[in-house]
Amino acid sequence: MATEATGEAEAAVGMPQLDFSTWPNQIFWLLVTLVVIYFVLSRIALPRIGAVLADRKSAITNDIAAAEELKQRAVAAEKAYNDALATARTEAAKIVAAAKAEIQKDLDAASAAADAEIAVKAAESEKTIAAIRDGAASAVAEVARDTARELVAALGGAVDAKTVTAAVSARLKG
Repeated sequence: MATEATGEAEAAVGMPQLDFSTWPNQIFWLLVTLVVIYFVLSRIALPRIGAVLADRKSAITNDIAAAEELKQRAVAAEKAYNDALATARTEAAKIVAAAKAEIQKDLDAASAAADAEIAVKAAESEKTIAAIRDGAASAVAEVARDTARELVAALGGAVDAKTVTAAVSARLKG
């Protein structure tokens, strides 16, 4: 029966955590556990976590400094690129201007040579035209003399070569 009474007492109590007779024992072990957890955390875990946090902060600071340095280099590289581009554009403009000047010089020389050739050909043409004009005038004068002689002869007059030549020359002169 004693075992039955003990079993009933245990069954009547219910959960052991709610049994007031075991509370001092439970509070003792709770305090021991909390002290152990505190020492484990303060001596082992938290220093390691602090070291990791310090390392991360140091790495972040170094990365930010490196990023700033790289940014400065990028700005300097961009400035150098823009300066080189401006210099290249200036040089290109100078080369274009020199090429235009050289082309204009060659064009002026070719134009002067063409003008001189045209002047020579025009002078030759004028000489040829003058020769043709002189030849035509003398041919017209000769045809006019021959025609005048023939007309005078056909009309029954005496043909005097000097008179016919003088009359034709006077008429041709105006």
